[in-house]
Amino acid sequence: MKISILDDYQRIIPTLKCFDLLKGQDVELLHHTEKDIDKLSQLLADTEILVLTRERTEISNELLSKLPKLKLISQTGKISNHLDLNACTKKNIAVAEGVGSPIAPAELTWALLMNTVRQIPQAIEGMKNGKWQINIGNSINGKTIGIWGYGKIGQKIAQYAKVFGANVLVWGSKNSRNKAFEDGFQKADTKEIFFKTADIITLHLRLNESTKGIVMESDLLNMKENAVFINTSRAELIEKGSLENVLKSGKNISIGLDVYEDEPIYDINFEYLKYDNVVCTPHLGYVELNGYELYFGKAFENVINFIDGNPTNIANLELLS
Repeated sequence: MKISILDDYQRIIPTLKCFDLLKGQDVELLHHTEKDIDKLSQLLADTEILVLTRERTEISNELLSKLPKLKLISQTGKISNHLDLNACTKKNIAVAEGVGSPIAPAELTWALLMNTVRQIPQAIEGMKNGKWQINIGNSINGKTIGIWGYGKIGQKIAQYAKVFGANVLVWGSKNSRNKAFEDGFQKADTKEIFFKTADIITLHLRLNESTKGIVMESDLLNMKENAVFINTSRAELIEKGSLENVLKSGKNISIGLDVYEDEPIYDINFEYLKYDNVVCTPHLGYVELNGYELYFGKAFENVINFIDGNPTNIANLELLS
């Protein structure tokens, strides 16, 4: 079967140990994201099995309608709203779900948080330009870190904060807040209190219809002066245009971002790169070697099992019956 793997930006996938699972198969890798559906469908015209690199390409009903030979989509990581599962089912395309791990995204979140709070990238850039100690950052110890979403990643961030001597304040669903309280952390009574109290806020929510735009401009304006806002989850969690408006307002907050509404970004004049109080990383949350071996290893395993007539981890099980 013809296997296509999308969005290998770094040309790293063939170097993974788990790539050996596809030895002897007809495999094609696409290294650049093609957003034009007509052009992408032409590239995938003969594809029977599609392996997705996380959520880098949207798999819509319109795209699927142009891929008549497609039989299986193998997802690295968990299925999210980038993939129209109902459309796949209607078109008799099986979808195999992968595995996830909170380790790499939690570590990246903490690294981005530290870099934003201590203003390390700005200091490095200053030194490259012949300047010495151009700024002064803050410490984590004694600060209140607000965590919105107390799932697997949020729980790890809470433990990191504890080690660094910070206080933890959790907002989210009632179950999330109660679980955080059981673990010995504080829970916010309201969203307003959460934003007004925390020195550092980090988002750890899944994106769906109920969470899209859930962080509003008024929430960001409620933050303390000199507060820090970190987003390594999804850009669409934030009300469209609100981050830009708050930055333009002159409010004194720092922002760390790993996710953007339209990726990848190659524009050196990208809006957020213009601000000294914003630290940007190119969606590195899950981009880590061990994580890649885990994600792609399971995805390739699902591919081989499908080819061998023993499909595994199929999300739309109704197709198998």
